[in-house]
Amino acid sequence: MLNTLKTLYRDMKLQKNRQSEKGNVLFLILIAVALFAALSYAVTQSSRSGGGASDGEANLVNSAQITQYPASVRTAIVRMIIGGTDVAQLNFDPPSAFGTAVTGCDQASVSSTCVFHPDGGGATRVTAPPEVMGAGTQGEWVFSSNYSIANIGRTTAVNNSNDIIAFLPGVSQSLCDRLNTELGINVNTDADSDGVPDAGSTNIPDADEEMNQDSASGLGIGPASLGAGKRLSNDLSGQPFGCADFTPGTDETDDSDLVYFHVLVER
Repeated sequence: MLNTLKTLYRDMKLQKNRQSEKGNVLFLILIAVALFAALSYAVTQSSRSGGGASDGEANLVNSAQITQYPASVRTAIVRMIIGGTDVAQLNFDPPSAFGTAVTGCDQASVSSTCVFHPDGGGATRVTAPPEVMGAGTQGEWVFSSNYSIANIGRTTAVNNSNDIIAFLPGVSQSLCDRLNTELGINVNTDADSDGVPDAGSTNIPDADEEMNQDSASGLGIGPASLGAGKRLSNDLSGQPFGCADFTPGTDETDDSDLVYFHVLVER
């Protein structure tokens, strides 16, 4: 009889413990569900509120990429000048145009003056990635000697006084804003209120103005054009690089007139 009672007591105690364990497991499951719900909410809120920060980080990376490329081209030019190349003979033909003219960069007598030729500057000719452009397509750099910047180099309109500048037309406004912020450029002259300083020039740089052998004027730095609408001034005076609005007042939602510029040779 005593053994029977002991067995019954042991079974009742075991059953009670099992019920307690089930209760503990259920409690832990409820806690896990609550924690998972809290974590999901936090992640959702973070993704919603963190979009701006993510965009800012992307613009920071893109701005660094855009400013570093022309700086590398400038380094190649400096090496060429130190090696004896006349600035007025610098050639910016892309590799695709090396063999298109009798006096193209493939010719031994010319190759040493070509910035993008292995026998010249050895710089790399690249396009800008779509994510930095307002149109969302690859951007083309333009290298020109048809422009000047106020208070950079010479201040009078004498022959061969134009600067040699790398331009990237059509950058996005968000990148333009980031670039000017990083470069410390203030905006005091802004006709269309887009937050980008007016260039003081109404001629958007394009491939037709590039220094190369395929252009009508051939090699060499052209006459000064300080009074021909190709002088960057206003907030950009004395700025060797920055982002400018070349057609202020036309359309504040159109990024095609926003241009990043970077002086390669001051004249």
